[in-house]
Amino acid sequence: MSLSPQFLDELRARTTLSTLIGKTVKVQKAGREYKACCPFHNEKTPSFTINDEKGFYHCFGCGAHGDVISWMTEQRGLPFMDAVKELAATAGLDVPAPDPKAARRAEEAATLHDVMGAAQDWFVEQLQNPNGAQAREYLKRRGISDSTAKAFGFGLSPDGRSRLKEALKGHGESRLIEAGLLIDPDASEPDGGKSKKRDSYDRFRGRLMIPIRDPRGRVIAFGGRILGTGEPKYLNSPDTPLFDKGRTLYNLDRASPAARQTGRVIVVEGYMDVVALAQAGFGETVAPLGTALTEHQIERLWKMVEVPILCFDGDAAGQKAAIRAAMRALPLLRPGHSLAFATLPTGQDPDDLIRNEGAAAFEAIVSRAQPLVERLWTYEVANGPLETPEQQAGLKQRFRDIVAQIGHDDIRRLYGQAFRERLDELLYRRRPNSFPQPWRDRQKWQKKGFRPAFEPAGGEARAISGSGMEGILLRGVLSGLIRYPMEIRAHLEELSHLRIADSQMATLMEFLLSSAMTKEILDTDALLTILGQSELYNMARGLLRADALNFTFTRKDADPGRACRDLGEAIRVMVAGPEIESALTEATRRMGEAFDEASFAQQQKLREMKAEHEQRLADLMQPDDNL
Repeated sequence: MSLSPQFLDELRARTTLSTLIGKTVKVQKAGREYKACCPFHNEKTPSFTINDEKGFYHCFGCGAHGDVISWMTEQRGLPFMDAVKELAATAGLDVPAPDPKAARRAEEAATLHDVMGAAQDWFVEQLQNPNGAQAREYLKRRGISDSTAKAFGFGLSPDGRSRLKEALKGHGESRLIEAGLLIDPDASEPDGGKSKKRDSYDRFRGRLMIPIRDPRGRVIAFGGRILGTGEPKYLNSPDTPLFDKGRTLYNLDRASPAARQTGRVIVVEGYMDVVALAQAGFGETVAPLGTALTEHQIERLWKMVEVPILCFDGDAAGQKAAIRAAMRALPLLRPGHSLAFATLPTGQDPDDLIRNEGAAAFEAIVSRAQPLVERLWTYEVANGPLETPEQQAGLKQRFRDIVAQIGHDDIRRLYGQAFRERLDELLYRRRPNSFPQPWRDRQKWQKKGFRPAFEPAGGEARAISGSGMEGILLRGVLSGLIRYPMEIRAHLEELSHLRIADSQMATLMEFLLSSAMTKEILDTDALLTILGQSELYNMARGLLRADALNFTFTRKDADPGRACRDLGEAIRVMVAGPEIESALTEATRRMGEAFDEASFAQQQKLREMKAEHEQRLADLMQPDDNL
């Protein structure tokens, strides 16, 4: 039966979710929501929340999520229509009369489910009779136990053109063709079937049969693995009214509850990979069906976990499949939702790895999965030489093309920033003499152990004082950089040109800059650990406790996004001061030597810039009560 969205919305609106769940689960009021111990997994501390206003439940432990209808189908185990009828009766609603066309479609689908169920039963029966010896021997060689074969529903299609056709003739030839079990040789004839009609025949012959199920566990298609010689090695059912291979994931019905327990989903390349991993204890494993991972499949995975792990073979084909999935995901990315990538050793599939090294070896590989941004970076950098400017420009263009495909604004901006920072470091290592002098001085200092002097920001630009408003701003910036070390790289060029009058603060700034150049990942604790018990360590700790500094970026409770933006503004103000004063001093000197209108106009413009700079400095000093 086909029900309108309007009716289902009315049904949800008339049903109080907390009352429905409270019939079988003890719930407690918690503010505007309710909480309970999750009925989908064992827990002692409640992590299951119910929101009546929004009409959904969510478990922060296992990820279970749904509304009143999904509660009835997933927790109570009712078929969809039975769940709707029970809810409607309680809510005082009449279920709409069936639409004749929709009813026919539903009846046809039900009939096809019956056909597929009958085929599955027959295939399982064939595996167990004497003709199934070869298939049983194959399973034994693959190390698949009887209990695993039973759990996954393995069967056998005997070698013959009409064995299944004859066994299921009671369902009708047309239904068997529609279900993808028989091939009609006349279906694609260019003459419209005017020539003599040929008999239909079994699609699967001489193959180990692997049922493909929908999320409710119903057989909707088959995969067949050839037992002798021949091609293709694996043969899938065609797309049918029940089966769309681009929207289906193998083992989804079994992996969903397992994923709630483990908090992860692993995607591998094929059926037998899934079976081998499930037998080794990795029940949260699924596979696409002979195609690259599609957008629909990625979205389906995200309904289970936010960051599914793709584990493909280490050979060229496996890595191409991984990068295709990565590119497919870019337009779909949203906050918190991404992909991770684990790579198997070249020449090994999951079955080989577990047989040779055990389940712990596979777990170790999965636990080291790369984030999406890391996989894109390593793939593109390894995708060709980078010796010439043209090759390096090509790499930059490839990263720009990748970033352009990201649909979400914030994620696109952050990916662009991450790639720019990595490119700067990569190209510096290849062409150090093409980068600004402060970068080259820092490398020399790292190698020889001495601290280079900062170059003047412009001409005879003076050093920044450690006292007064300028000193307060300098201490605030140092405190902010220690609290948000990843911002050092974002402002490396500006900070490298500073001259600081206070020797201890200058040394601390130099330490921060050099750490940013040499460490791939920075955090506050790492910086303090490197400093050890020294005067610089005491200064850094003191700056982190500088409560009198009225800046967002020196506060522990500030919003990180705003704090980093304000820190960038403070750095720009601090850098601009000596440059403006240096230029104003030079303009005043030139005007004293030979007065002209151009020199006077330049001096006035610089005075205005200095006044604006002093106002920006004063604004930064104002305390913010909305932190």
